Amino acid sequence: MITVSESAKQKLENLRTESGFSSDSFLRVGVEGGGCSGLSYKLDFDNSMREGDQLFEDKGVKILVDKKSFLYLVGTELDYSGGLNGKGFAFNNPNATRTCGCGESFAV
Repeated sequence: MITVSESAKQKLENLRTESGFSSDSFLRVGVEGGGCSGLSYKLDFDNSMREGDQLFEDKGVKILVDKKSFLYLVGTELDYSGGLNGKGFAFNNPNATRTCGCGESFAV
């Protein structure tokens, strides 16, 4: 399962509205090769499921993850910080053995 913090939920709702996506849209979370540590996180809104997607819902946020990415993201919490020291989304990933300084990439 992938979860979202309350602060991430609020920010995602604002971004979804600003981007013109409906409340029925999904948050697509994924992993791709790249970044300092080897793997990078991806976040985007999507209107449709694809074959092989895993669907989760937490705090009213519908989350889609492809099969490959799910192996790296199981148990992850998506958080958001709006503070002066590091504004943005953060992935609290229990599977990551190493992360880069900016927190946008990881290794397992």
